[in-house]
Amino acid sequence: MNLQQKFDYTPLERIDRPDGRKYLVNGQELPSVTTILSATKDMTYLTEWRNAVGETEANRIVTESSNLGSNIHNILEDYVRGKEIRGQYMALTLAKLIIKKGLCNVDEIWGAEVSLYSEGLFAGTTDLVGLHNGIPAIMDYKNSRQEKTKEMIEDYFMQLAAYSTAHNDMFGTNIKKGVIMMVTRAGKYLEFIIEGDEFTKYEIMWANKVCAYYDTCGRD
Repeated sequence: MNLQQKFDYTPLERIDRPDGRKYLVNGQELPSVTTILSATKDMTYLTEWRNAVGETEANRIVTESSNLGSNIHNILEDYVRGKEIRGQYMALTLAKLIIKKGLCNVDEIWGAEVSLYSEGLFAGTTDLVGLHNGIPAIMDYKNSRQEKTKEMIEDYFMQLAAYSTAHNDMFGTNIKKGVIMMVTRAGKYLEFIIEGDEFTKYEIMWANKVCAYYDTCGRD
């Protein structure tokens, strides 16, 4: 991989609280991007799903998906950093699919597992920053039990918009492209790209989530 250290990416201390994940930034605990999204989300569907499958089964599915996602991320991080990749069979198989069909379009990598923040508002970690088909982009890896459509993953797009906002604030960049590289358990690769007006739409949606989280929407 063409790894170019263009920016001084410094890892942030992560703190898991009962009310969500926080990051320590200049002595202040800032909510993670996913914490803000969860706190401002309509949970009706998830509640109905949990009731339908039962709490035990729901927890098993969530834990299994989270563990698989973490393993895939670790494998891909090693790959990007030029290390030998190894891991549990399914995680390794799905990671290799992302390498073959997703990372092949990444011309230059500026950083992997990059900690980013917007002063006093939020923080988070994006999987990859660099050039995707020649254009600066924020990129994230996802895994799913089933195929998804764009309409089903708007939270992922808002994540990309949040990370780009933070990166632009911190480093004076102008990243306006986001890429989701997704693999399903059945071994299908799905790629979702937002840019242009569509990217701007999700920037606005993310800004509204932030003001809703801090209860500042509509205030002067």
